[in-house]
Amino acid sequence: LLSASGSQRLAAHRQRAGAAVPVPTLTVPRAPHHQILTNDAANSLTSAVNLARLPRAAALVAAAGANSPAIENTRAKRCVLQVGDKELILETGEIGRQANGAIMASMGETMIYTTACANQGSAGDGSFVPLTVNYQERFSAAGKTSGGYIKREGRPKDADVLTSRLVDRPIRPMFTKGWACETQVLQWVMSYDGVHAPETFAITAAAASLLVSDIPFEKAVSGVRVGWIDGKPVINPTEAQQAGPSNKLDLIVAGTRDAVLMIEGFCSFLTDEEMLEAVAVGADVISSVCLQIEAWAAEVGKPKKRNLVKLPDGLEAAVFDIVAAPLKELYSRTTGKEERAAQESALYKQAQDLVASGELGIGDVTPIQLQLAFKAASSTVLRNVVLTEGRRIDGRGLRDIRPIYARANPLPRTHGSVLFTRGETQALCVATLGSKADAQRTETMRDDGEKGSGDSFYLQYHFPPSSVGEVGRTGAPGRRELGHGELAQRALTPVVPKDEWPYVVRVESTITESNGSSSMASVCGGCLAMLDAGVPLLRPVAGIAMGLILEPDGSHVVLSDILGTEDALGDMDFKVAGDADTLTAFQMDIKVEGITVDIMRTALAQAREGRRHILGEMAKCSPPPRMALSPHAPRMMRRPVDPNKKGGIIGSGGKTIRAICEVTGADINLNDDGMIEIMAPSQEALEKAMDMVELAADPPAIGRVFRGVKVVSVQAFGAFVELGPGRDGLVHVSELGTGGFVADASAVVKVGEVMDVMVLDNRGGKTSLSRKAVAAMDRGEPVGAAAAPAAGSNGTEGGASDGDVVEVGAGQRRT
Repeated sequence: LLSASGSQRLAAHRQRAGAAVPVPTLTVPRAPHHQILTNDAANSLTSAVNLARLPRAAALVAAAGANSPAIENTRAKRCVLQVGDKELILETGEIGRQANGAIMASMGETMIYTTACANQGSAGDGSFVPLTVNYQERFSAAGKTSGGYIKREGRPKDADVLTSRLVDRPIRPMFTKGWACETQVLQWVMSYDGVHAPETFAITAAAASLLVSDIPFEKAVSGVRVGWIDGKPVINPTEAQQAGPSNKLDLIVAGTRDAVLMIEGFCSFLTDEEMLEAVAVGADVISSVCLQIEAWAAEVGKPKKRNLVKLPDGLEAAVFDIVAAPLKELYSRTTGKEERAAQESALYKQAQDLVASGELGIGDVTPIQLQLAFKAASSTVLRNVVLTEGRRIDGRGLRDIRPIYARANPLPRTHGSVLFTRGETQALCVATLGSKADAQRTETMRDDGEKGSGDSFYLQYHFPPSSVGEVGRTGAPGRRELGHGELAQRALTPVVPKDEWPYVVRVESTITESNGSSSMASVCGGCLAMLDAGVPLLRPVAGIAMGLILEPDGSHVVLSDILGTEDALGDMDFKVAGDADTLTAFQMDIKVEGITVDIMRTALAQAREGRRHILGEMAKCSPPPRMALSPHAPRMMRRPVDPNKKGGIIGSGGKTIRAICEVTGADINLNDDGMIEIMAPSQEALEKAMDMVELAADPPAIGRVFRGVKVVSVQAFGAFVELGPGRDGLVHVSELGTGGFVADASAVVKVGEVMDVMVLDNRGGKTSLSRKAVAAMDRGEPVGAAAAPAAGSNGTEGGASDGDVVEVGAGQRRT
């Protein structure tokens, strides 16, 4: 393929470079430019050209210099794991080599690319891990493009944020204590097969990327999904199995080879023992997977960094000696949140003054280091008081629930509302009823393309900074708000009626006070608010947060209805929602390893006891929920409609249905299943909208009277009036007069005037009307059966049917 001049130039270049590289040549017969090549001939020609290009490119590379660095071998190092009956493949070393750690994880044809990176300098002081996890599902993974105006993925979707939280929670406790460098884990779903859910192994991929990196990460962490299909647990069910009617559970379990770190599940009234069985099955699989990942990471991973932030020697012991005794006295007597915080601040100031004076001989101490030492002392004292005395900082016993008060309908113009208070945690919940147009719609790579689908029930959680007496950011919901709202929504979803309930239900929970478990307060308040809105719930549900204090020697206590302080200083936050006997949602985050199935069984039994108490207190709501539609709630009607008549209802370009909606204020939906749904702001508007829909679908009954209809056109032979959107009728000139003969219609009516008319005939789809007949009827003159509409037609009663002789005016008879 090389021309003569090209060969000469290459030979000259080779001579200058001193490289004796032979120049391969390949002669390809050229076809005349007008000759049409067959497919085989075209493929042969293309192959020949490509073969010719390869050696030529090799020659040029070699000629460029023999001293060029060799390309590093980028073959991926693989780890093949058996997860249930599916295969999970982890690969590293080929993609993302400049990141601290990178993993390409695949299950089936679903693939997640994960990177872990950390800055060099410390961004914190060791009090927390500055970790950020960002997970994103790309439309291109499923061969799709976003349907929005902007096609590029931008702001994370709510579902992506929820998965990011799901990944963050189990891996955060596994960083080496004192790691303070800003760390970022990024995940992209690059391929999606519609069978294997990516979030199922996103936790495993994130932990593996940290484990093979130089970031100090203690152990492998793995996650699995567990379903409950046909009465038994199933590991990593397919998307179809997960969404199938026989599945009652959606559970994500994450942990290490030794212990469970996180569970999050939503179910349709499973028992405690069924849930524990599902957790145990998932934990067994996780343990096996983690052992294999750690062995693989030991071969392919990097040496770990050790630039950790630690407290000055002796600081914790010195602070403990200063504050332990007064803290024990404080935690052993009943105090409120504000009083307790004020006394803790005074003790902290005392320790700060002593440290700053130099009497303790510790040296320079930053305020953050002192706060960490004070927090450690507070945690030790509090845990000892609870373990030894069985007494909590607000004076309650281990199983006691804080006082509960609920009041329905505090907001009179809402469809349903409740103020729910439990101790120092309070939620103002509002339920709003709407049509299908109000459903929560989302667009993801998993969408099947159906339009109009969405969640018919959803809960939105708001946590303003004022609920804890602080100043902070407001606006779009943060990750915590999305996570708490999702938990409360999934806890209530199983009790919200679906097919038999025509409304879309939206619940808003605004936290007005917070000192422990505001998400579970949202479950209780949301349940009562829906009852106040008249939603026929299948059964009431309640939620409770459980805590745990676990010592290294195995001694432990389980706490019911924990406070914010008990959550911060304890070892477990276990939220459980359900009815009196079964579960609808549960979420557990564990800060230490060592939680056994027996401890979880104890916590679940204690939570069931607490839920029963809370449900009893909710039943005392005063005033109680109205259990009926509010006068301010919209009214809805569902009726079957003949598919052949949908065109008449919709009208040309949707003109008729839009006009009905504008006149009545109603929302109208025509479903593919042959049902029409009409939602209107009042019963009167609903009836008016339904009448207009029926009029657009069918001609009006003979004898029906319309009052105050508008004249839309005047012709020499009569006037056309609008009976309703999509339905006009003609008042012939002979029927226009109210007392005598009319020769010209324009002499008695004008466009825009209104008149009363009666239906005379509907032959050929054309409606004939009479003004004269109504005038006679109003004067008390007999007009026969035409004064009343026909029975069974358009919701009217008594009238004539086709073929009857009807008196329509003085001396006139019409068939």
